Amino acid sequence: MLILIGAVIVMASTLGGFLIAGGNPMVLLHVSEFVVILGVAAGVLVIASPGHVLKEIIHKMKVALGGKEAGEKEFTELLKLLYEVFMVGRRNGLIALEEHVMDPTKSAIFTKYPSIMGHKERLEFICNGLKPVIDGKIKPDQLEDLMDAELKAKANEAEHPVHILQLVGDSLPGIGIVAAVLGIINTMAAISEGPEKVGEKVAAALTGTLLGIFVAYGFVNPLANRIKFNNAGDEQFLKCIKSAVAGFAKGLAPMTAVEVARRSLDSNVQPGASELEATLKAMAPAK
Repeated sequence: MLILIGAVIVMASTLGGFLIAGGNPMVLLHVSEFVVILGVAAGVLVIASPGHVLKEIIHKMKVALGGKEAGEKEFTELLKLLYEVFMVGRRNGLIALEEHVMDPTKSAIFTKYPSIMGHKERLEFICNGLKPVIDGKIKPDQLEDLMDAELKAKANEAEHPVHILQLVGDSLPGIGIVAAVLGIINTMAAISEGPEKVGEKVAAALTGTLLGIFVAYGFVNPLANRIKFNNAGDEQFLKCIKSAVAGFAKGLAPMTAVEVARRSLDSNVQPGASELEATLKAMAPAK
């Protein structure tokens, strides 16, 4: 929603200022300039991106436009889930977690938390972190390094769409100049048609330069930055999981492991300590 509000502000400010200065918005509508600039920008996007990155760019843009970010509610659900899982492991032994971790879709614990079940990456990260603990194939001190390596790989992968969009944004002013030069070439070819025709074509050429800069700094680069913030939020979610799981594997009590994870969160999404503790203590014992 905020992205759409920002886009309206950008458009309204630009066109409003142009109208106040006595401009006619119809003189900005040169289809040829739109075709050149947006078409070349799309070509740059395709040339620079492998197929899987193109799909990820589309996905990230949809998420950004949808405005669905993990907030305090989602982090509270995560901490409640982890607490329940840890309590089962503490009371019944780590082997009791196997039925929940190996097939979370049939788990009486995981299925209570749709915000986790509906996010494949987060669900897999929890299960992948717990599996080595259950199997006993790795020492607790080594688990954190293992999860850090996975986090780093995921963070690098998530930044690919940002880099591509920034490339397109940085290229758009230059693409606008290309469109302007093409317009000037047309102007020179029509110079014998009189001042009125020449003026119209020069205006079209200048619109190309305007459009390239406007789309770059008004939309593409800000969108890339919003995706970067969303990536940071996703990474924080996974880091919260890592802190809790690694702490539990090292022998921390379930409540302590969850508290360590809670303190790793930004203040805008961090549940209150006393409220969370009361919520966890009031939960029915997991089985």
